[in-house]
Parts: sequence; structure tokens; C-alpha cells
Amino acid sequence: MIRKTLKKDDVKASFFFTGDFYRNPQFKNIIRKLKKDGNYLGAHSDKHLLYADWTNRDSLLVTEQEFKTDLESNYKEMDKFGLRKDEAQYFLPAYEWYNKSIASWTGEKGLKLVNFSPGTRSTADYTYPEMKSYRSSEEIYKSIMDYEPGSKNGLNGFILLVHFGTDPKRTDKFYNRLDELIADLKGKGYQFKRIDELLE
Repeated sequence: MIRKTLKKDDVKASFFFTGDFYRNPQFKNIIRKLKKDGNYLGAHSDKHLLYADWTNRDSLLVTEQEFKTDLESNYKEMDKFGLRKDEAQYFLPAYEWYNKSIASWTGEKGLKLVNFSPGTRSTADYTYPEMKSYRSSEEIYKSIMDYEPGSKNGLNGFILLVHFGTDPKRTDKFYNRLDELIADLKGKGYQFKRIDELLE
């Protein structure tokens, strides 16, 4: 659905997958197709490690060596698809949660840490009804459209994060509204860019 929508709307996106995703035989075909379509494919931790405590961000849950080994393993899997490290230097930390140490260690590996832009509920598209933090696709959509006119810069330079896959218990998949979202934002004059095009 996501690939079909992006191709239809002539939009290139950025995908950050774990090493486990890259090495899963079931996903090889879609990874190759996303790459062939000209999308950006990057790293998101090999094993989706939680780097820091949720209540105390400065409290590390991994050592420097554990972090770097995990990251190297992620890129090792990417390399099998011809995704070279020097061409995929942007790294999205697992859980989008990190601290100064993680940012510093990322830099030492010659990579650039990125994260989503705050202000909308787009990241809640992974939630399902049994969760207290559940947000419907309509709520998420509205949060994006409401944020745009209220922000000084609108959505210029905004990094909007949407999950590639979600729990089966969430039947209200937000990516089913991706075509509508792209059309609405294009109608407001926005263009969509890969992360490397946006930041470089």
C-alpha cells in the first residue's frame, strides 16, 4: 500500500529499518523495490535496542561497544542490498529515543543522527485500541493538518514519521490515508523530499 501510494503520487520517502527487518527473507522483495523506486533506506538499530531509560534519559542501558556493534550489524545487513554506509549516513535511533552519548557515538561512526519533528501525533500510528495512548487515524490526520497553519514555518523542513508496519490489533491503519495526506499537503504547496535531500 505504501509503495503503491508513493509511486502514484511521485513521492520519494525515507525508510529506516532494523537489521532484523533487512535480514528477514519475507521482506527482501519490498526492500529491493523501495530501493529501485529511488527511496532512501537507512538504519534503525540492528535489534531495536532501548538505549536509555524512559524516565531518566541520561541513564544508559547499553555500553558504547554494544551500541556500536549493534549499529555495525545493522549496516552489515544493509550492505547485502547494496546500501553502502557512505550513501546512508542518516541514522534514526530505535524508539526515536537517545541521549548525548548516543548522538556522540553515532558521530564517531561517521553517521548523522536524525529524529522526527515534534508537534503532531503522526508517531502514534503504531498504537491500538487497547492502549491508553491510542490515537485513531482521524485524530492523527487532524493533528497534522491543525499543526500546519499554527506553526511559524508551517511544515517546511518538517520530518513526519509514519510507521511502515503496525500491530494487527490496529485495524485503522494510518498509511491507508497517505494518499489523502499527500494530496492535501501538495495542495498547500508543499513538496516531499528524501531525508538526505532535505538536510543536505
